[in-house]
Amino acid sequence: MMAKRKAQPRPAASAQDKPATLKDLLNEETLSKLKAQATELKRVEEQRKEEERIQAEETKRAERKKLENDFEYLLNKSNMDWQKYK
Repeated sequence: MMAKRKAQPRPAASAQDKPATLKDLLNEETLSKLKAQATELKRVEEQRKEEERIQAEETKRAERKKLENDFEYLLNKSNMDWQKYK
Protein backbone atom coordinates (compact mmCIF):
# COMPACT_ATOMS: atom_id res chain seq x y z
CA MET A 1 0.00 0.00 0.00
CA MET A 2 1.13 3.45 -0.80
CA ALA A 3 0.85 6.09 1.83
CA LYS A 4 -0.99 9.25 0.90
CA ARG A 5 1.08 12.37 0.77
CA LYS A 6 -0.06 15.20 2.91
CA ALA A 7 -0.44 18.45 1.07
CA GLN A 8 2.13 20.93 2.21
CA PRO A 9 0.73 24.41 2.66
CA ARG A 10 2.37 26.99 0.45
CA PRO A 11 3.55 30.19 2.02
CA ALA A 12 1.64 33.29 0.95
CA ALA A 13 3.51 35.18 -1.74
CA SER A 14 4.08 38.84 -1.11
CA ALA A 15 4.24 41.50 -3.81
CA GLN A 16 8.05 41.42 -3.77
CA ASP A 17 8.22 37.66 -4.32
CA LYS A 18 6.30 37.81 -7.62
CA PRO A 19 8.42 38.06 -10.77
CA ALA A 20 8.03 41.14 -12.94
CA THR A 21 5.49 40.71 -15.73
CA LEU A 22 5.81 42.02 -19.24
CA LYS A 23 3.12 44.58 -18.48
CA ASP A 24 5.24 45.92 -15.62
CA LEU A 25 8.33 46.14 -17.81
CA LEU A 26 6.72 47.98 -20.75
CA ASN A 27 6.11 51.70 -20.65
CA GLU A 28 2.58 53.11 -21.02
CA GLU A 29 3.07 54.29 -24.60
CA THR A 30 4.14 50.86 -25.84
CA LEU A 31 1.35 49.20 -23.89
CA SER A 32 -1.28 51.52 -25.37
CA LYS A 33 0.09 50.91 -28.89
CA LEU A 34 -0.16 47.15 -28.38
CA LYS A 35 -3.73 47.43 -27.10
CA ALA A 36 -4.68 49.61 -30.08
CA GLN A 37 -3.11 47.12 -32.47
CA ALA A 38 -4.98 44.24 -30.81
CA THR A 39 -8.32 46.03 -31.15
CA GLU A 40 -7.55 46.89 -34.77
CA LEU A 41 -6.72 43.24 -35.53
CA LYS A 42 -9.99 42.13 -33.91
CA ARG A 43 -11.93 44.67 -35.98
CA VAL A 44 -10.24 43.54 -39.20
CA GLU A 45 -10.98 39.89 -38.37
CA GLU A 46 -14.65 40.66 -37.68
CA GLN A 47 -14.87 42.59 -40.95
CA ARG A 48 -13.31 39.67 -42.86
CA LYS A 49 -15.78 37.22 -41.31
CA GLU A 50 -18.70 39.50 -42.20
CA GLU A 51 -17.48 39.73 -45.81
CA GLU A 52 -17.17 35.93 -45.98
CA ARG A 53 -20.72 35.57 -44.63
CA ILE A 54 -22.08 38.02 -47.21
CA GLN A 55 -20.20 36.21 -50.00
CA ALA A 56 -21.63 32.86 -48.86
CA GLU A 57 -25.16 34.31 -48.84
CA GLU A 58 -24.69 35.68 -52.36
CA THR A 59 -23.40 32.31 -53.55
CA LYS A 60 -26.41 30.52 -52.05
CA ARG A 61 -28.79 33.07 -53.56
CA ALA A 62 -27.23 32.64 -57.00
CA GLU A 63 -27.39 28.83 -56.72
CA ARG A 64 -31.04 28.98 -55.63
CA LYS A 65 -31.91 31.29 -58.54
CA LYS A 66 -30.15 28.95 -60.97
CA LEU A 67 -32.05 25.95 -59.60
CA GLU A 68 -35.38 27.78 -59.75
CA ASN A 69 -34.85 28.18 -63.49
CA ASP A 70 -34.06 24.47 -63.90
CA PHE A 71 -37.29 22.70 -64.87
CA GLU A 72 -36.03 19.21 -63.96
CA TYR A 73 -35.11 20.36 -60.46
CA LEU A 74 -38.52 21.98 -59.94
CA LEU A 75 -40.30 18.89 -61.25
CA ASN A 76 -38.36 16.60 -58.92
CA LYS A 77 -38.92 18.92 -55.99
CA SER A 78 -42.65 19.42 -56.53
CA ASN A 79 -45.33 17.40 -54.80
CA MET A 80 -46.60 14.69 -57.12
CA ASP A 81 -50.12 14.68 -55.66
CA TRP A 82 -51.84 16.57 -58.48
CA GLN A 83 -55.35 15.46 -57.45
CA LYS A 84 -55.67 18.18 -54.84
CA TYR A 85 -55.38 20.81 -57.61
CA LYS A 86 -58.45 19.53 -59.53
